[in-house]
Amino acid sequence: MIRRDIIRYFYEHLKMDENGQYRIEIPGDSCNIEVEDTAFVVKSVDVRDGEIVLSLSDDSEEKLDPASLFIGKDNVLYCRVKRGTFPARFNRASYYQLAAYLAHDEKAGYYLTLGEKRFYLSFHKS
Repeated sequence: MIRRDIIRYFYEHLKMDENGQYRIEIPGDSCNIEVEDTAFVVKSVDVRDGEIVLSLSDDSEEKLDPASLFIGKDNVLYCRVKRGTFPARFNRASYYQLAAYLAHDEKAGYYLTLGEKRFYLSFHKS
């Protein structure tokens, strides 16, 4: 699709059930859709006032919930977005932007420090 307004409309009406099945629900109609990995992609990362702001594939921005960061299959970085409703995959550029703020502890693994708190990245098998 080329028209961003239509793409944004679909994102606004996107739902995901407890089994991870995506569905677009618009007034008078609904349709299951197949999503290869995640519907949302983190396109860029910016640090503002000590918080990490994500630019997403639906043209929105939101603050990162650092507790939602996890590493998936093939060491791909993910987080939860839209109030924790959806997983989002970091693209290569955004991964490198966030990696500048990550550190490694030999015993506990990779973590992100915000303020005085460390947020350790978990590993999810998929």
